[in-house]
Amino acid sequence: MRILQVSSASSFGGGERYVVDLSNALIARGHELFAAVRPNSPLISQLLLPPANIKTLPLRNALDPQSARGLARFVKDHQIDVVHAHMARDYSLAAYAVRGRNAKLVVTRHVLFPLSRLHRRTLSGVHKIIAVSKAVAKQLYSQRLVAEDRIAVIPNGIDVERFAGACTNFDRAAFLVSRNIPVEAKLVSSIGELRKLKRHDDLIRAAAIVREQVAMAHFVIAGVDTSASGENQRELKQLANDLKLNDRIHFPGWLDDADKLLCATDVFVSASETESFGLSIVEAMATSTAVVATRTEGAQEVVQDGATGLLVPIGDVDQIAAAIVRLLKDNEQRIALGREAAAVARERFSLKRMVDDIERVYLE
Repeated sequence: MRILQVSSASSFGGGERYVVDLSNALIARGHELFAAVRPNSPLISQLLLPPANIKTLPLRNALDPQSARGLARFVKDHQIDVVHAHMARDYSLAAYAVRGRNAKLVVTRHVLFPLSRLHRRTLSGVHKIIAVSKAVAKQLYSQRLVAEDRIAVIPNGIDVERFAGACTNFDRAAFLVSRNIPVEAKLVSSIGELRKLKRHDDLIRAAAIVREQVAMAHFVIAGVDTSASGENQRELKQLANDLKLNDRIHFPGWLDDADKLLCATDVFVSASETESFGLSIVEAMATSTAVVATRTEGAQEVVQDGATGLLVPIGDVDQIAAAIVRLLKDNEQRIALGREAAAVARERFSLKRMVDDIERVYLE
């Protein structure tokens, strides 16, 4: 098939990893992939596409006539079979591009935020809306923008073997030294954009409690600041300074080797206010890392409390801290949770399973 992926993303997060992993896997299966992205898109360097298969457009918003016309011409000129859009502001542009053509429209809904009522018309011709979790599907059902039989729940998938393999013959001490972290550290990490909804500030406040009970506890908060002027990272660093945690909390920014960080981690924490799925949680599970996560809709679908991780109330700093301390002090439970989590990640959240399911939607 000739498949066009459309994404106006300007930063690289879980949704963008989804586009890259899906596209590159489909290329390996013999499909011809194309992408429509913004000129400085972070996807360009990650996609295994020849330059001729990448169309750059402004993709400013849902009512961008220049981009809509450019997308429609591209679909016509390249005889695209399937157009797959990934961000709400791109849905209307993709719908316009397939109008009157043989190409079919598929969209993925990656987040829990409600769609605008205007999307009822935009999505009237959609073949399938892919929801990355049951929670997302529930949100879509409640809005009644499309018939329920047009909604397919296809959970995210990751390259489980890559994450598990990263820990084989891994030199933890060398990694920690390279990050200016003591080799004897008990390492707690979190990976996610530095956004208010991720509630990294709750983790920092929990870190102050953990430090009093686990002498060598260190914390890594990895992710890009998505605020316009970097105020999110400044506020987090100021909080760490106020709590006298400057020597214990590390902010490495974007990591190309996030899998290595997970391999070095004793406890992974997701303190988010909302998660539609929890991709970084599954990545941690794949590396056999014990997980502490707040009870977001997505985390509850991924983590079985007490079996593959520990779930705690959203915003409860004391309980976040208590769960971290419990796992740092109980090696047996920490290892057992990580081992079971890795088995579940292999069984339920493989990239192959996700690509199989999406390819089946395309073939319909």
